[in-house]
Amino acid sequence: MSVSIKSAKEIDLMSTAGKYLEEVHDAMAEIIAPGISTWDIDKYGEEKIRALGCVPNFLNYSGYPASICVSVNDEVIHGIPSKKKILHEGDIVSLDAGLIYKGYHSDAARTYAVGEISPEVQQLIDVTRQSFFEGLKYALPGNHLHQISAAIGAYAESFGYGVVRDFVGHGIGTHLHEDPEIPNFAAVGRGILLRPGMTLAVEPMINMGTWEIEILDDGWTVVTADGEYAAHYENTILITDGDPKILTLSSY
Repeated sequence: MSVSIKSAKEIDLMSTAGKYLEEVHDAMAEIIAPGISTWDIDKYGEEKIRALGCVPNFLNYSGYPASICVSVNDEVIHGIPSKKKILHEGDIVSLDAGLIYKGYHSDAARTYAVGEISPEVQQLIDVTRQSFFEGLKYALPGNHLHQISAAIGAYAESFGYGVVRDFVGHGIGTHLHEDPEIPNFAAVGRGILLRPGMTLAVEPMINMGTWEIEILDDGWTVVTADGEYAAHYENTILITDGDPKILTLSSY
């Protein structure tokens, strides 16, 4: 396994890529409402990415046909946008997006309520987001990668939720997916030693019911095996000499 350590110049470029992606997510959040199609969200997100002088890194990645992964309700990740898929009051929608700025990638995901949702489903969204921050507490130089993983999983599972095991986070840099893989559950071994300059995409994928998933016939869309709702939250982070920096969340 070869985990890249970014130079100061590379960190500057990745920081800009992260800041731009945050702007795209903030813009997409504004248009989430009953009646919009997942295709509309994808096109709007792609326009925002290109307007910033960046390239959507998901488009045609291993054949994926869109710029934004738009996953609704029981869709965990990799939902394919469609003009026929309309958001309704009470739905939840996960937007996973990334872009390339001057050769460097950023990657982030958010889950949103569509109109009014039940307190139980809102809790799923909130816990998924907080599980990221529980893991982030361990994203310190000298710690080991799987301390992040274990903290994410322990927090989510304390609410009775299922933590997806078939898909994990990843390193990121000049490629969208780099070493190391970052599980969201207690994994075998300690994982790599965290060092300043590592850039990681940490992304809890949490299901209201079972952790088990299925992949639809389109070859992309991942759904919960029991049909329960799923939430997704992701940021690109930088390991520093001290506290981690979230490159896709400037308010942190």
